[in-house]
Amino acid sequence: MITLPPLPFAETALAPHMSADTLATHHGKHHKAYVDKTNELIAGSWLEAVDLDQIIGAAKRDNNSTLFNQSAQVWNHNFLWQSLSPSGGGHPGGALGSAVDRAFGGYDVFRQEWTAAATSAFGSGWCWLIASGDGVAIKTTHDADTPLASGQQALLTLDLWEHAYYLDWKNERPEYVAAFLDHLVNWDFAATNFAAERVQEAA
Repeated sequence: MITLPPLPFAETALAPHMSADTLATHHGKHHKAYVDKTNELIAGSWLEAVDLDQIIGAAKRDNNSTLFNQSAQVWNHNFLWQSLSPSGGGHPGGALGSAVDRAFGGYDVFRQEWTAAATSAFGSGWCWLIASGDGVAIKTTHDADTPLASGQQALLTLDLWEHAYYLDWKNERPEYVAAFLDHLVNWDFAATNFAAERVQEAA
């Protein structure tokens, strides 16, 4: 059985870029519904005793799209909340900042490419920064798909489903993406994931 983790900040903490109303609906209704449905789907099976990563892996192996979509959306949302911070935004520093500079030729180019990827993605999905070789790359996924299912290390993500931004930004996805980059992106979380990936590769 899996549980709905609490938000790592107060529902009001990301305003005005992401309102308490959006967080209450997104976390308390959408995210909770994915958790509830996943638990319903695994009830009475061996999957009740394993962690979320294993549930997602089993659903992918078995081509169980219903369970995959629900459980992957739980994982994606768990990761999303950690990718946001009331004191976020700006440029990454340290080893991650250097990796961004190497991969994109500087933060300004990264920003342009992230914005293009996030705004041009059609329909519902996610925009990710992932570890790639000894550096980083941008990846978009459709609907519930997640880098985890492809064996890739996610560093941070932004939800592109309309329920993530419509209450605050209506159909203005570019403004939502800009608010994420300028005020909300949690580079500390991404840097921790990047460092962990480097340690794993070196082991």
